[in-house]
Amino acid sequence: MVNVFEEYLRPQVQLTAEEWTRLQALSSAQHLRKRQFLLHAGQVWQSYAFVCRGCLRQYTIDAKGVEHMLKFSIENWWAGDRESLVTGQPSRQYIDALEDTDVLLFPKVDFDQFAREVPAFHAFIDGLLGRTYLASQRRVQTAISADAETKYREFVQTYPQLALRVPLRMIASYLGLSAETLSRIRGLNTK
Repeated sequence: MVNVFEEYLRPQVQLTAEEWTRLQALSSAQHLRKRQFLLHAGQVWQSYAFVCRGCLRQYTIDAKGVEHMLKFSIENWWAGDRESLVTGQPSRQYIDALEDTDVLLFPKVDFDQFAREVPAFHAFIDGLLGRTYLASQRRVQTAISADAETKYREFVQTYPQLALRVPLRMIASYLGLSAETLSRIRGLNTK
């Protein structure tokens, strides 16, 4: 798994051999079987998680027992509950595997220390957080202003791999649509 992380990271940040070895030593590998949880609501999230293989979903469950998809994470994407990580408060979210999934976990304390000590890595993390924030803003903008067909079309254009790997009902939840509406829209787009 470290090789996958190395392939992802090396083109984005220049680290010395010693820094690279140190970063690798911070990580621990975890294998999740399909439907196995990485995080339960009520737990405090304390790591950065990098997906090496597989697909995770991040969601909440409302008082009526309805799941609301917040995020999906596939290969070379990061996962976790940022709010719980930053505040130290118990998470309100669940993260589980939609497929057999391998992740590298980096404890927050060690990861943050490494970022403080290695300016190039700090710059990489800042850039990553900036891109994540912009993607979140785009998602909110689309959610509040776009019609159902536009939401789906933008999802497929932005995340073509997810459209093929994630069940329709979960995509519908992520987009704030009913599964029936999304099924109808998909039918119109295939004609």
